[in-house]
Amino acid sequence: MLFVAVQLLDVGWSTLVLGGVEKVRIVPHFTASNSLDLYFMPYTHSLLGAVAWSVGAFLLYRVLARKATSVAALVVGAAVFSHWVLDLLVHRPDLSLYDDTAKVGFGLWNYPAIELPLELLLLCAGLGLYLRSGGTRRLGMIVFAVLMAAVQVINFLAPPPRSDRAAATAALVAYVVLAAIAGVLERVARRAPRAAVQW
Repeated sequence: MLFVAVQLLDVGWSTLVLGGVEKVRIVPHFTASNSLDLYFMPYTHSLLGAVAWSVGAFLLYRVLARKATSVAALVVGAAVFSHWVLDLLVHRPDLSLYDDTAKVGFGLWNYPAIELPLELLLLCAGLGLYLRSGGTRRLGMIVFAVLMAAVQVINFLAPPPRSDRAAATAALVAYVVLAAIAGVLERVARRAPRAAVQW
């Protein structure tokens, strides 16, 4: 649930780009890290849009999840909103505060020597927190984290996508595949005895 929540804004973005609602241009070397000119995405990546998605996730989880507490639903909503906060660090000023105006972004994508290590450090920190929590499937999660790091590096080194639709499709496929792997690891952990060493 949390793995999907932190990527929900990008899942929505990919879907809306494929539907022609939000817009992106492929401009080689638009930033030092990627070629995406994200010039119109008010429904998923504006501050107001991110708040709306977060509130929606909170309400949906509260209503649909069995035995969901308000605190658990709040964690899900906060996870959704955390995506916008972290995007604020890396995006150039293309994150609008509302509608398609008052755009902000600190632009770390233009400083890959800072941005890429920072993203990998955050991934390692998340893995460290998970391992310290006593979670099972330790080896599986370590391999999964290495896979996500590899995807990040490959995305950085890869040539620009052929089109806006190709970029959105590749992103959506990556989110679905990685979420499916996370789901498999979660199911394995629930079935396995806590005392056993898990993969």
